[in-house]
Amino acid sequence: MFTRTHDDGYLVSSEHERLDLDRVHHWLATDTYWARGWDRATVERAFAGSIGFGVYRPGDGRQVAVARAVTDRATFAWVCDVYVDRAERGRGLGTWLAGEVRDHLTDLGIHKILLDTDDAHGVYAKVGFVPLRRPDRWMQLD
Repeated sequence: MFTRTHDDGYLVSSEHERLDLDRVHHWLATDTYWARGWDRATVERAFAGSIGFGVYRPGDGRQVAVARAVTDRATFAWVCDVYVDRAERGRGLGTWLAGEVRDHLTDLGIHKILLDTDDAHGVYAKVGFVPLRRPDRWMQLD
């Protein structure tokens, strides 16, 4: 398990039992372009097979952000489902969360970490993500 506290008291943790999956499901299913309409069972299965990260507010401990890493825990990870509650945005939590996820995965020895974003390139660039160096090598099924 991974836990770290930010200077302002916010906490990030990979403790699965701490994730508020009701809240996560609401965020993803109603306020994202990539997971709109997902049902609760899909969110549960996705997080059960991944490393989930929650960010929790100081004081009341309410979950205010989430990220998920799909990984073999050895060589590869895909970072996805990164979301910060609209009321908590503007505090740098997304950048902090992305950096903490990167650090935890790197500490596991993972050397290839990917993500996909339509609109947050600047957030991820701040913690070292760059465009694919060789996109011609990658393929996908749609």
